[in-house]
Amino acid sequence: MKLWIPFAAAAGVFVGAAIIFGADWDLPPVDTEQTGYAGSGMYLTKDREKQADLQQANVVPEPLYEADPEGERAGEFYENVQVLGDLSTDQFNLFMASITEWVSPEQGCAYCHNEENLASDEVYTKVVARRMIQMNQTINTDWEAHVGQVGATCYTCHRGQPIPANVWSSNTGPGKEDRGLGWSGGQNVVGEMVGNTSLPTNALESYLLGDKPIRVHSLAALPNGENTATTKETEETWGLMMHMSESLGVNCTTCHNSRAFNDWDQSPTQRVTAWHGIRMARDINQSYIEGLAPVFPDNRKGPEGDVLKVSCGTCHNGVQKPLYGVSMLREFVDSLGTKTNTEVPDYSTYTPGETQVMGSPDSAALTPSAGPEATALASAD
Repeated sequence: MKLWIPFAAAAGVFVGAAIIFGADWDLPPVDTEQTGYAGSGMYLTKDREKQADLQQANVVPEPLYEADPEGERAGEFYENVQVLGDLSTDQFNLFMASITEWVSPEQGCAYCHNEENLASDEVYTKVVARRMIQMNQTINTDWEAHVGQVGATCYTCHRGQPIPANVWSSNTGPGKEDRGLGWSGGQNVVGEMVGNTSLPTNALESYLLGDKPIRVHSLAALPNGENTATTKETEETWGLMMHMSESLGVNCTTCHNSRAFNDWDQSPTQRVTAWHGIRMARDINQSYIEGLAPVFPDNRKGPEGDVLKVSCGTCHNGVQKPLYGVSMLREFVDSLGTKTNTEVPDYSTYTPGETQVMGSPDSAALTPSAGPEATALASAD
């Protein structure tokens, strides 16, 4: 008699029961949406439970109140208002209250200001915030091809946190470059920003900071010498695509026709929007984030010493349209919907505590604070 048979059967039943009842398997209902022609394989499947969580995480806060656009200008009434000086004092106060709720609800005004002298630039986060306001204005005016009429505000990225989620910095992984032992070359380790795959972790550095060519698709079945892209460059492109897919909660067919991934004429219109989005993220990182490196302390930088930069997920946070396309810009179009002062200080000579004068046609708005003993009337941007 083969005694092992009943024991094996019992073990099989036990393992099966453990898998079914003990592993917390989740078989949720899903919704499938066809996004292309029938038979093209272009569809998107969404987990209903995950969608419910995303809905909860993407609720737009109500505006605090409606500001009066009339009255004295903020740049004339308050000290050291360099970017938003053309707002009325009521509009300015509303924006200051709102940005506190969007970025530092727990820390309050002191997150960016010396509360004894609100006009002072001695807190580095105030210097950063001023530049981020300029960045926000640029997004809403120069990158309408990506953000459309919905636009963006500080809340789009921050969601009530001083440091937005889904930011990134250089991380080459274990080992040191040019040392063969243990050097990974930025690949073969799990990368959060490339869909938790082992694709090259420097994909965002190549495409959302640098302008490395993304197209690696060959037009011929066999090598013909025309396509010089390497396998690693191809994997970097895949890493970027995985990042975009995870950031927006979509799959490849949202931007590509699955029968001809390379062909623009057969691609959905979302591919054009994504094309502009890649370049917008690159512009943000190159023109605004990288330049602030001398201002940020070491604890606000990555393991390689570079500043934290934006990714697609910084704004999108898992949904195709940030905040599901609900616009917060309408209430703040006067502060974030147009460019005001576009001057940039020389941050390479940044000294904590010194006023970072940007220049403005309204010289009254540029009066530097008289020092720690001076007390400003109200907050400055």
